[in-house]
Amino acid sequence: MRLNEFYNPEFDEFQKQHQDDTRKPKMTLETLGKLRKSRELQRAEELEHAKFQKVMYAPPAQESGSF
Repeated sequence: MRLNEFYNPEFDEFQKQHQDDTRKPKMTLETLGKLRKSRELQRAEELEHAKFQKVMYAPPAQESGSF
């Protein structure tokens, strides 16, 4: 007799969260990958926005011609 003969995944309550459960969810490799991708995207957007701000708020170019 083996222990896994009696295992039924439908009745596995270990990974399920309940309404009154206050534990943090377990971090899986999938969630870590999603977090990494979202952080990379946010950093890229911040760099692009910083470049745009430098152009937008740069002092005006001096014209060489005078009246």
